[in-house]
Amino acid sequence: MRTKAMRVGLFTAALSLSQSALADWTVNMAPGVTNVSRDIYGLHMTILWICVAIGVVVFGVMFWSILAHRKSKGYKPANFHEHTWVEITWTIIPFAILVAMAIPATATLLDMYDTGEAEIDVKVTGYQWKWKYDYINEEFGYFSNLSTPKDEIYNRLEKNENYLLEVDNPLVLPVGKKVRFLMTANDVIHSWWVPALGVKKDAIPGFINETWAKIEEPGIYRGQCTELCGKDHGFMPVVVKAVPQEEYDAWVQEQIAMAEKERELASKDWSLDELMERGEQVYNTACAACHQADGSGTPPAFPALAGSPIVTEEINAHLDVVVNGVSGTAMQAFGQQLSEVDLAAVITYERNAWGNDTGDMVTPKEVLDYKNAQ
Repeated sequence: MRTKAMRVGLFTAALSLSQSALADWTVNMAPGVTNVSRDIYGLHMTILWICVAIGVVVFGVMFWSILAHRKSKGYKPANFHEHTWVEITWTIIPFAILVAMAIPATATLLDMYDTGEAEIDVKVTGYQWKWKYDYINEEFGYFSNLSTPKDEIYNRLEKNENYLLEVDNPLVLPVGKKVRFLMTANDVIHSWWVPALGVKKDAIPGFINETWAKIEEPGIYRGQCTELCGKDHGFMPVVVKAVPQEEYDAWVQEQIAMAEKERELASKDWSLDELMERGEQVYNTACAACHQADGSGTPPAFPALAGSPIVTEEINAHLDVVVNGVSGTAMQAFGQQLSEVDLAAVITYERNAWGNDTGDMVTPKEVLDYKNAQ
């Protein structure tokens, strides 16, 4: 009676699980939103069921043999050495199964590697720990950084459903167009993975890997870096926003205008307050993950900036560290990652925040002159 009551209780508890919890729980692949992703899914299911059928036949024969021909029934094992037909059979059948699996697998692989006749080219560069997308045909690009609030990361707020899967600038693509991705990396090996697109490709410094996708449905598709690339490897998600062609065209024009406006800012006369305001934004996006928002750092890997001689003494030495990085340490070179305006702003911010109060101001022109002098 007690056992029956426990079973009823377990059954009732299972029924009471929320539908959202059940929806999030999955053990299988999803078909995705591209032909390639659906081919991969179909290939996966075909091979899965072939393996299931082999398992059923092999284990069925084995258990039937054990039970139906057991010693207690008086059966005695056959004793023989070599049997030509048995050996031919167990060679031909696995060979035929492997050929049956290899044919669709080869067709899918050939399709995955066919990057020809692309209508849009996007260069994807992995950095520790963010992605940069360059639209080669339209001549603009931008960084895509994790935007999950620190309060969620440090458990001061409840985590939302897209925890660690949100970015400030998603990769925007049109639906119905073949997009070629040119993958590389600036520092260490990364891997760009979006399951719904059926795309997973390594981004390797000094090499260009190619892959492609043709998205068929508008939507937001999320992925992650799948190559262990450093302490914040888990903090560099991939977000792709697929939109109709008209919306994409309008977005491209907006980005081109913003890029032009950004170039014009390099010749603007900046005030200290303006540079400090912009510098704080740049610092929180590009520097705070290592040196912390309050400049306290995480020694010894990431030294404190508050009170540091590097940011309070010689300006050129400070410029050199930020622009060129520090060889043999985790300090990256930001000279190619940030614009002259952002470099000037973040250096000015570091020299005047957290009590440093040097009063120094570095202008975009000074940054440009420093770069040209190298």
